[in-house]
Amino acid sequence: MTEITLVEVPTQQVLGTRKTGTYAMIPELLMKVYEYSQKKKACIAGPPVFLCHETSPEAVKEAQEKGTADVEIAWPVTGPVKGTKEIRAYELPGGQMAHIIHKGPYATCEPTYLRLFAWIAEKGLTICGPIREVYTNDPREVAPEEILTGIFVPVR
Repeated sequence: MTEITLVEVPTQQVLGTRKTGTYAMIPELLMKVYEYSQKKKACIAGPPVFLCHETSPEAVKEAQEKGTADVEIAWPVTGPVKGTKEIRAYELPGGQMAHIIHKGPYATCEPTYLRLFAWIAEKGLTICGPIREVYTNDPREVAPEEILTGIFVPVR
């Protein structure tokens, strides 16, 4: 079982986009921003990130069912990159975050999240920003049981 730790995450320069809909949009949005970054010859500086603005299991479920999920994705980049109205260049804030790594298919993340949320409550911490999933490896290149997802929850 993966250990839960408190980590300090640095601010990152990213290219990203944000839409309202369902979480099924994540792969499409990741590819759209990646293709834009390649077209602009941006230097990718790390794995892609999904930011979930719904910060409880109940809010996630409701947003998915109603199609009102606030889906933001970002690719870390280095150097100057110009964005557009749809794909923006901006700084993703850093800060103190509770962190755990989920190993396995994305669809099986719920128990990992519940364990992380219980740990945050047990430590008397408060969630203070969007939850991040960092996609460490590519599901097209590894077996489903080998997929690694870093989960970062900003806390104070």
